[in-house]
Amino acid sequence: MHHRELGDVGSVTAVGLGTWNIGGDWGDVSDEAGREAVRAALDAGVDFLDTADVYGDGRSERHIRHVLDERDAHDEVTVATKAGRRLDPHTADGYTAENLERFVDRSRETLGEDTLDLLQLHCPPTDVYYRPEVFDALADLRARGKVASYGVSVERVEEALKAIEYPGVETVQIVFNPFRQRPADLFFEEAARRDVGVIVRVPLASGLLTGNVGRDATFPENDHRNFNRHGEAFDVGETFAGVPLDAGVDAVEALEPHVPEELSLAQFTLRWILDFDAVSTVIPGSTDPAHVESNAAAADLEPLPHRLHGLVRDVYEDHVAEHVHRRW
Repeated sequence: MHHRELGDVGSVTAVGLGTWNIGGDWGDVSDEAGREAVRAALDAGVDFLDTADVYGDGRSERHIRHVLDERDAHDEVTVATKAGRRLDPHTADGYTAENLERFVDRSRETLGEDTLDLLQLHCPPTDVYYRPEVFDALADLRARGKVASYGVSVERVEEALKAIEYPGVETVQIVFNPFRQRPADLFFEEAARRDVGVIVRVPLASGLLTGNVGRDATFPENDHRNFNRHGEAFDVGETFAGVPLDAGVDAVEALEPHVPEELSLAQFTLRWILDFDAVSTVIPGSTDPAHVESNAAAADLEPLPHRLHGLVRDVYEDHVAEHVHRRW
């Protein structure tokens, strides 16, 4: 599979695996199904896995360790995890050196790693990005060998632009897809200029950009597409990329007739994302091994023609931009 540079983390596959859904908040997923998703990704050539300490209270991290242990593959795969959302209340004041080290030590134990490959702040409050002492604490963890690299996962472009002012920040994880295009306006240019790696999450807009979510779709009680539809539990931008369901389905219906017949809508979307040179890797998640394999294959597809990029922009402006563009 095609590889790209991810800041100073090194070379990673252009398509990775996001593991939120095998930890929690996506309905019931068995332990074996979660592990099988990780196995399918590795079998497809994926060598970048993204997780967080709060995905199922460490469940996702445990699944990753289980599979890497059984394959003796810890040195062959880059694992990125996140910290901060264990705070209760989740406030900027909680982002202390002591708390961050406690979270890091927990993930090191759960993942079975002396040194975390990549630690990311997990969508902290905006004020955190204006506190240099937080980033000093991350630099100290790196200097002491507890993390090899560090970065941030953000909700808003403003936060991304502020984060990369700190010289030690090597990666930014951000929502970007045909329904969330603002990062391409300025942030990608600045990230490339500073050699900051970009990890794209929510690439398929919580399933909207697979074409399998209709207007009348229903979801289990413990699926965020049910309980966070209006941002009741966390930032609404994490659910359907913040797009109201009806508007999102309208946009999908406008887009689908133009998808080349040899591609699924998901592959089309992932290829569209990877056509932006600033993107280091994109991390779709799935519990279906066939979908994991199909997603991974998007890394080796030919770039989309300019005509289709223009069409995606038209669909965005016609159906989606008013809901999302200035919000995130």
